[in-house]
Amino acid sequence: MARTREEITANLLACLDLEEAEQRTRYASDTGYLLKGLRVTRRGMGYLDYPEVSFRLPFPTDASLFRDGTPVECLGSGEEPVKGLLVEFDGRQGLVRLFAPDFPEWLEDGSLTLRAAPDTRTTGILKAALNRIATDRRLTGLFLRIHGLEPLSYDGKGRGYADISFRNPSLNASQREAVQEMMTEREMVVLHGPPGTGKTTTLVEGIRQLLAAGRKVVVTAPSNAAVDNISRSLLACGVRLLRVGNTGRVDPVVFPHTPEGRLAAGREQKELKDLRIRAEEFRRMALKYKRSYGKAEREQRDLLFKEVRSIREEIRRLRDYQEERLFREAEVVAGTPVGLLDARADRHTYDTLVMDEAGQCTEPFAWCVLPLAGRRVLAGDHLQLPPTVLSRKAASSGLSTSILETVVKSGYSLTLLDIQYRMRPSIAAFSSERFYEGLLKTSPALRDTRVHVTFIDTAGSGFEEQRGPDGVSLWNEGEAGLILKLIGLEGLPADETALITPYSAQAEAVAPMLPAGMRCSTVDSFQGQEMRHVVVSLVRSNSDGDIGFLKDYRRMNVALTRAKDALFVIGDSATVGNDPFYAAFLTHVEVHGAYRTVWEFDTI
Repeated sequence: MARTREEITANLLACLDLEEAEQRTRYASDTGYLLKGLRVTRRGMGYLDYPEVSFRLPFPTDASLFRDGTPVECLGSGEEPVKGLLVEFDGRQGLVRLFAPDFPEWLEDGSLTLRAAPDTRTTGILKAALNRIATDRRLTGLFLRIHGLEPLSYDGKGRGYADISFRNPSLNASQREAVQEMMTEREMVVLHGPPGTGKTTTLVEGIRQLLAAGRKVVVTAPSNAAVDNISRSLLACGVRLLRVGNTGRVDPVVFPHTPEGRLAAGREQKELKDLRIRAEEFRRMALKYKRSYGKAEREQRDLLFKEVRSIREEIRRLRDYQEERLFREAEVVAGTPVGLLDARADRHTYDTLVMDEAGQCTEPFAWCVLPLAGRRVLAGDHLQLPPTVLSRKAASSGLSTSILETVVKSGYSLTLLDIQYRMRPSIAAFSSERFYEGLLKTSPALRDTRVHVTFIDTAGSGFEEQRGPDGVSLWNEGEAGLILKLIGLEGLPADETALITPYSAQAEAVAPMLPAGMRCSTVDSFQGQEMRHVVVSLVRSNSDGDIGFLKDYRRMNVALTRAKDALFVIGDSATVGNDPFYAAFLTHVEVHGAYRTVWEFDTI
C-alpha cells in the first residue's frame, strides 16, 4: 500500500534528526574534534556581511578532522558558543565565518578555540524546505508525482522536437536527443549519464539552447566542486553566469563571477569599503569600554554599537541593491541548494532548473531548489554511489536514496547518454552489461590495443584483512606491498596513476608509501574523476567469505570505470569470488583481459 505525503515527509524529517544525532555522537566522543589556542590574525565582515575571523595554529596538532566546510562552534572561556563555518583550512591557517551579527567580545583576547559541531543550520534549512511542501499546492502535486502517488502530468518522451541549430557539432545522437528533451515543456526531464558519456558537455549545450530561447536558468549540484565544474564550462562558452554561495570554496577561475568578485572589480566597492572602515572604527571605540563601567560609559557604548549596527544595515541595503542588479544581468545563476537559498535566489524567477549530479543529492536538499522553477532537468547516474549519509539508520530509512533514484522509480522517462568516451572497450564492457543493460557503447576511437584490464589474485597468499586504527575500517598489508611491486614492474607513471580502494584505512596506510605525486583515494572520494591507469585494492580477505559493503555494487561500478587505459584490480578470489557479481567480473577478466596471481610478483 502506497504511503501518504505526510508519512513520507515525516520519515524524511525523522531521518534528518537521526543524521544530526549521529553527528552529535561522533563529535562528543573524541577530543580530536577540538582545535585549541588558535591565534587570531585578522577580523572583518565577509560573505553576506557575516563576521569572519582568520587564524593560524601556533604549533603542530592533529587537525585531520577539520576540512573546508566543517560546521564549527567558536568557544570562549565560560561564554556561550558561537556557531560558524570553517570556510578555508590548510592545516596551518584558516578562515572561520561566524553566524552572528557581530564578533563576540571575548575574541578581543586574540585567541580562539574551534569545536566541530553538528550542522544544525543546514538541517534547519532542509526541514523548512520539506515543511513548505504541505503549504504550497503546486509543490504538493509535484511531490505526489515524484513519489508515484499521483499520475504523471506528461507521459513518455517529447514528441515533435523543435528544430535546433546545435552550437556543438560534435554531439552524438543521444546527446542531441537529451538537449531536445531539455527544450520541451515537461515538468521533469531526466538525463542518465553513465561514466564518460559527456554529461557536462550535453548540459552546457542544453543550457545554451535554453538561453537562446529566452529562458532564465538556475544551475545547481550537491557539491561546490560539481557546481564549479559546470560553471567553468559555461563561462568558457561566454555565458553570463553569477556563481553564488560559499565563495571561500569557489574555483579561482569562477570567483570573478561571484557577487564578491564582481563587486570587487566595480566602483561600488569603494563605497562599501568606506562604510566598513567607519563601522570598524565605531566598533573599536565601543570596545574601549570593558565589562566593568558606569552608567555614562554604558550609554556611550550602546550609542556607538547602535551606530555600528546602523552602518552595517546601510551596507546590507547597498549590497542587496547591487546584488539584485547582478541577478538581473545574469543569464545563469549557479550554486549549491543551500548556497542558492543563502543568496536569496528564491526572490527571482527562473524558467528552468538544471541539477547536475542529481544521483548524489538527497531529497531534502532537492526540495530547497525544486520550487525555484516550473521546469526541472535532473542529470546524473543513479547506478553509481548514492549520497553520503552518516547515520546508518537514516540511510536504511531512505535518506541515502537520491532525488534522481526517486524520480526514476516513479516512472519519469530517462534519456540515456549511450556512448562513452573515457575507457577502452574491455574496461567499459563489464559495467555496460551489469548496470546499463548492454546499452552503453564505446566510441570507435577507443579500440583495444593490448590487455587493458587485469585481476591479480591473492588467494592462498595469507594477505588477510585487518582492522584499521579507527577500529572500523579495514586495511590489507599484503595488498599494500603488492601495489608497490605492481607499480614498479608495470612502470606506472605517478602523475598518470591513481590507487583507489573502498576502505579509508587502506588509503591512509598506502598513501605514504606511494611515489610522490601519485593519487590515493577512497572510491567514494574519486567518483566523478578519472585517470589513465587505476589500481583498485579490494582489501577483503577472510575465511568466511565476508565482503561487507563490497556488496554495494554501485561502489564497484564507480571503481571499475575510473581508468581510461589500464585497470588493475587486486583481490582475493576465494573471498570475493563466491559473490555472483564478482564471479562475473572474474569471468569477464579471463575472457577480455589478464588473470594473474600474486605468485608472479615474488611478494610472499
